[in-house]
Amino acid sequence: MFSFLVSFVASALLTLLVVKHARLHGPALDSDFGAVQKVHTHAVARIGGLPIFLAVGISAGITVWRVPALSPWLLSLLMCSILAFVGGIAEDYTGRVQPSRRLLLTMAAALLAYFLVDARIGRIDLPFSSMALSTGWVVLPLTVLAVAGIANAVNIIDGFNGLASVVTIFMLVSLAYVGAQVGDMFIVVTALMVAGATAGFLLWNYPVGLIFLGDGGAYFIGFMLGELALLLVMRNPQVSTWYAALLLIYPAFETLFSAYRRMFLRGKSPAMPDGIHLHSLIFRRIVQWTVGPKEARALMKRNARTSPYLWLFSLTAVIPATVFWKNTDVLVIFCLLFIISYVWLYARIVRFKSPRWLIWRKKG
Repeated sequence: MFSFLVSFVASALLTLLVVKHARLHGPALDSDFGAVQKVHTHAVARIGGLPIFLAVGISAGITVWRVPALSPWLLSLLMCSILAFVGGIAEDYTGRVQPSRRLLLTMAAALLAYFLVDARIGRIDLPFSSMALSTGWVVLPLTVLAVAGIANAVNIIDGFNGLASVVTIFMLVSLAYVGAQVGDMFIVVTALMVAGATAGFLLWNYPVGLIFLGDGGAYFIGFMLGELALLLVMRNPQVSTWYAALLLIYPAFETLFSAYRRMFLRGKSPAMPDGIHLHSLIFRRIVQWTVGPKEARALMKRNARTSPYLWLFSLTAVIPATVFWKNTDVLVIFCLLFIISYVWLYARIVRFKSPRWLIWRKKG
């Protein structure tokens, strides 16, 4: 918990500093209120990733001083993460870094981690057996695409105050718990470190949105999340590979489903943003208890009240993944159940047939 607390305090203070001096970060102020995925009404700094990254760096420095044995792994992984973070934070400041370039930088970060910390997909667990992957030309691209995909997926679900932050905190705490069960202290310490920094940022992001996570924060947290899940599973064979699959399934399936929807149903580029993600639909068609959707205060309330729906939905994957982390059969079943639930819920909402138990109307 020491790593969590240090990161939390450092991130909370650094984030407050950025919020108080937001005018100094003029290029990084999000003042585009008309974009398809925008739901705020005033200029907000979108560089929440900066204090998170710095807080993790501070906590890592203290951890290395206290536990020198962790330094090779921790410092190497953080060095790799810089590439993913730089691409995102550059976009936050300039708005000119194309998604393809950010993705390439994150892939480069995953490639570097492949060699520096041996973060690679070496097996896939199956019921009653395990399939080893040893061919480099298969393992390397599979690893790079998986890690970069998760980083990009976290960026995609970052649509409302507190949404991506809380979901990733759930996942990081799960990683720390399972890491503790198998005695992998590197995973425990690093996961708590990133979770603490994200929680410190969350104080100022939710519910009123004084600062946004931004691409820098989303890519950094997503990269660390993907790498830690991969390292936990591969360093500890008793942890099923389906644990990582179920743990990360919400952002991962959201990304895959969005790409399918854009390409095959709408005939557009999978990289083109739109306003019909699951979280966007919940915002527009379920969160109905606040009157005056165009008024600033009402819009802020609707924004804040959207995220808890997705927090709870993500827990339907995170909790069983955490409980059944070594039971491949059960984990596969829960993966299938999550996918079925997602598609069913999305189809109901998009057809204006939202389940009544999801709708909380304002009284009076």
